[in-house]
Amino acid sequence: MAEEGIAELDRARRKAAERTGIGDRRCWPNNQAIQEALLEYRRLFQGERQDAALRRLRTSALEAMRTFARFSPRLVGPALNGTGNGTWGVRLHLFADNPEDVLLALIDQRIPWQEREESSRFGNGVRRSHPTLSFLAGDTPFELVVLPRDALRHPPLDPVSQRPERGANARDLRRLLDESSAPPALAAPDPSALR
Repeated sequence: MAEEGIAELDRARRKAAERTGIGDRRCWPNNQAIQEALLEYRRLFQGERQDAALRRLRTSALEAMRTFARFSPRLVGPALNGTGNGTWGVRLHLFADNPEDVLLALIDQRIPWQEREESSRFGNGVRRSHPTLSFLAGDTPFELVVLPRDALRHPPLDPVSQRPERGANARDLRRLLDESSAPPALAAPDPSALR
């Protein structure tokens, strides 16, 4: 995932199992383990470069959230959890009972898009399909998943944690950006080291 840019967890898992010759699915890592390993890899080997990429993605996400503010946008996925990069882009949940309202907003902004249907699983076990609109903003890929307004209270399940994917609203994202740009706090000296 980190080296070849594979974003889909299941595809990456199957490819790794094939390369290592591990056919027993019970030995395969779950989504949470894969995400943790990817975060650790990025921290160890991509450090500042990854931090800069995340900052660019999150800044772009915040700009898009302002544009689509009337749809109560939430940042979700790799740009929020820290595994994202420029290739994977930004994923936003937008909430509208009429998906055409989002299409009209894209037309008003003169943003060309591609549309596909995507299935999400909810806490009650129900799967529902939703329009997903993809476009490029500069060189940043965006995905807008259009969910009904009631999904604000009952969002789809996160594919990694299998818990409701609440995401980050614009205020949360600003706070995250502020925290990531703040200089690290200095640790208080150990009094025993001063003797």
